[in-house]
Amino acid sequence: MALNDPHAAQPVLRRGPAPGDARIVTILVHGRGATAESILSIADAVDLGDVSYLAPQANGRTWYPHSFLTPIAQNEPFLTSALGALDALVNDLHRQGVAFEHIAFAGFSQGGCLSLEFAARHARRYAAVAGLSAGLIGPPGTLRDYAGSFAGTPVFLGCSDADAHIPLARVHESSEVFRRLGAAVDERIYPGMGHTVSQDEIEALRAILK
Repeated sequence: MALNDPHAAQPVLRRGPAPGDARIVTILVHGRGATAESILSIADAVDLGDVSYLAPQANGRTWYPHSFLTPIAQNEPFLTSALGALDALVNDLHRQGVAFEHIAFAGFSQGGCLSLEFAARHARRYAAVAGLSAGLIGPPGTLRDYAGSFAGTPVFLGCSDADAHIPLARVHESSEVFRRLGAAVDERIYPGMGHTVSQDEIEALRAILK
């Protein structure tokens, strides 16, 4: 492990067909304290046989040490390394001939925040982007001067109105940022759900991946 790139050379697990044979390749990003294996349960729940799923593993099961609302510098170099791990995965898929518009992202909690932040920083037409109990990274007042356009990419944001880790205001802010960047946003707020993934969210993810 390089001290300045802690997530380099971590394993990536796969479920489903080889990326080159799949209709869509979905990058699934696990949350804090979880594993690549655990986030693949979403692939099993969505159950689309023509979709390939890739799940990168965070070093130490954590993508960055502090809350996603902490000043960004305090989560370095882990955050930059985590974003770099996703970038390397996307670039590798592209080299294999997988078009960007056939790549999707879905993550839960910390992994959802990382997925949303990566997509916003690399806005282009993707197959889909889904943040489950997640929002864009950074403290209140963070400038959201992202470049590029999602060109109609479907983006799903699902969260409880009583999530102890994800402020509702950050979910709303993230939705507005993605809309401004040209995404087709479906935001769903679930009363009293807590910090978990609902069956409705699984159905929504299945719908946008179909």
